[in-house]
Amino acid sequence: MGDAPGAGSSVRSRVDTPGVAPDGPADSPSRSRLEVRNVSKRFDATAALTDVSLELRAGEIHALVGENGAGKSTLVKILAGVHVPDSGTILLDGVEVQIPDPVTARLLGIAVVHQEPRLFPDLSVAENVFLAHPPTRRLGAISWAEMRQMAAALFEELGVHLDVGATVRGLSMADQQLIEIAKALSVDARVLILDEPTSALSAHEVERLFAIVRRARDRGVAVLFVSHRLEEVFELCDRATVFRDGRHIITASVGDLTTADLVRHMVGRAVTLFPKAEAPIGEVLLEVRHLSRPGAFQDVSFKVHAGEIVGMAGLVGAGRTEIARVLFGIDQASGGEMLLDGRPLHLSSPSAALRAGIAYVPEDRHRDGLILDFSITDNVTLPILPRLFPHLLVHPATERTLARGFVDRLRVRATSVDQLVQALSGGNQQKVVIAKWLATHPKVLILDEPTRGVDIGAKVEVHRIVSELAASGLGIVLISSDLPEVLAMSDRILVLHEGRITAEIPRAEASEERVMFAATGHDGGASAEAGGPSEASHAGGTA
Repeated sequence: MGDAPGAGSSVRSRVDTPGVAPDGPADSPSRSRLEVRNVSKRFDATAALTDVSLELRAGEIHALVGENGAGKSTLVKILAGVHVPDSGTILLDGVEVQIPDPVTARLLGIAVVHQEPRLFPDLSVAENVFLAHPPTRRLGAISWAEMRQMAAALFEELGVHLDVGATVRGLSMADQQLIEIAKALSVDARVLILDEPTSALSAHEVERLFAIVRRARDRGVAVLFVSHRLEEVFELCDRATVFRDGRHIITASVGDLTTADLVRHMVGRAVTLFPKAEAPIGEVLLEVRHLSRPGAFQDVSFKVHAGEIVGMAGLVGAGRTEIARVLFGIDQASGGEMLLDGRPLHLSSPSAALRAGIAYVPEDRHRDGLILDFSITDNVTLPILPRLFPHLLVHPATERTLARGFVDRLRVRATSVDQLVQALSGGNQQKVVIAKWLATHPKVLILDEPTRGVDIGAKVEVHRIVSELAASGLGIVLISSDLPEVLAMSDRILVLHEGRITAEIPRAEASEERVMFAATGHDGGASAEAGGPSEASHAGGTA
């Protein structure tokens, strides 16, 4: 994307900034754009990066993969100017550069899209996009009209329909991520770093993003793509680098690698990606009949059996999370009914849902699932304090014992149950959220994007936990935008489009094509009898 009007002085000034490489000759796909040579970084006694090297080429999309703690985020923050390396060299277009702060990174033409949106909720979409380089008039005053026009033109080019004058607060995670991408592309980036950019996007929005990234590549931009979704690496990227424990393990052409190769290099051992165990399907636990909520979903009916994993697929905005919120008593339905164990269920609040035996692991674990500055123990026991201590006298030893049992069961990696949750990796934070709700002894567990933003090792662990919970007799509703996850882990898949179930597909008959066909509003073909698993869906097994 060319220089935005009014932002030209900021973008062009990079050629006059000390330590900033000037624009070189015309790019070619084989030309080195950015090189990291023998970079190391320590935080106190922890070695985050040890002597790592990486080359990004102009006109290339380069994947960086590894488990949480492998050093990926540290490298991204070094290139973004958040951290300064202890040793090593960074070259941009063959010229050694220093990146002491994010402003310098932007002037160098390094744009970063972070995993978690970093937006100002009370500013407008346009203001967030051009916050660092707003268009100005002759005397330096901001041209608000021009800013809105530029933002609208940018989103139109990206194929995104957003009200650029609306405030960010209240927008979905997907919309916020798209704003971050627009913000990064609003400058004339030579290096574009995407740190888990698809974690909150639907399959349709991922395809749209990939088209944008490919256009940037074709203009000679060097793209670094950090992702836990290995299928995206093979679909989008030209080369891949694996980090493990802060060290460079391998760089190779994606065409020379398999998924098993990447996983083996990432974790140092062979693993089963989707450890779905066979489980007997029992009686109906939860039944939903003609449930509706205006503006969210209409006439939704389905059943969840004991030992069954019911997947929910669909594009962002299809109504999956909205249904989950009603099932957990956060929002109220306008019509229809719910039954648990055959008895009518009236949920006026989450507390009522918990008492009935329904638990909900929310999509955004940081905002809705955890209190980050509380310990593991405090988070796990918080929903059940009245049950643990009916006489209001809390016994810390009892809390720790209970929390330790779940930490051991779910294999949470922590120094102790007194460790603050904010100090854990994303995957271990997610395990704590699951532990928190398992402590309530639910009959039905709703999982909303349970592996969003976690590494491959943690994803395997979460899948193992989900499979074991189903085998123990829980009824599970699995909401996920990760189609391979839904296909591999579900006994039955409900596909939603614009608030309605358009297909109900048994496990044995499910495919990505059939799910996506139904998710776009088409009839995906004959589906299982409404509300009950077919014989094919009883088959567990592995993908």
